[in-house]
Amino acid sequence: MVMILSTPLYPCLTLLRETKVSLSRSKRSLCCCSLREEPKDQSLSRRSVVYVLATTPCLLFPALFSSAKTKSKSPYDERRLLEQNKRIQRENNAPDEFPNFVREGFEVKVVASDNYVKADSGLIYRDFNLGQGDCPKDGQQVIFHYIGYNESGRRIDSTYIQGSPARIRMGTNALVPGFEMGIHDMKPGGRRRIIIPPELGPPVGPSTFFSSKQFEVFDVELLSIQNCERRTIIGFYSDVTCT
Repeated sequence: MVMILSTPLYPCLTLLRETKVSLSRSKRSLCCCSLREEPKDQSLSRRSVVYVLATTPCLLFPALFSSAKTKSKSPYDERRLLEQNKRIQRENNAPDEFPNFVREGFEVKVVASDNYVKADSGLIYRDFNLGQGDCPKDGQQVIFHYIGYNESGRRIDSTYIQGSPARIRMGTNALVPGFEMGIHDMKPGGRRRIIIPPELGPPVGPSTFFSSKQFEVFDVELLSIQNCERRTIIGFYSDVTCT
């Protein structure tokens, strides 16, 4: 008896049935590997089968019907990743009301309370204290404390630990773009948490704290703003003083 394949062979099914009918009329079984002499009519039947198989590739190599699976996000996976991020942040002693990050490959979803504001630039921030006075302008020096965190809530830098605040002149590209955007409209005495997306974040590499494109979180306390002026010494040397 000839065994072809159990897979449905739609275009070839009729041809296969005709072949099996022809074989049944001969009332002889086929033995493809036999070395004994066979009757002439059986040999002809075998030749017809071989011809059918050779001229009908779909009998030997049926078309395989496959469908591409589109990867869809599962709510269960998102909850699992969120709980995983929360657990890691607790282990790293992240501060209260710290934002959560659901990362799946290069896609990251920020989960934060309604107290956070998202700017058109993609920067996300929350004010804990607005402060008083004027906001810093380009050319002025800002004096501030900060603590930097990664998505896992692990502290990566802190001026409090260093023992002295940072001093940076605004508008000189001395700050991470997102950091300068976040501090530009703060007032002295203000405290703010800034969530910086990768496109506004710091450069990455072995010489920095940042090894990959991630969201960075900074808790900033603006202490004061100073005016700066350039002075010339001995005709060819100049510097900038801020008071």
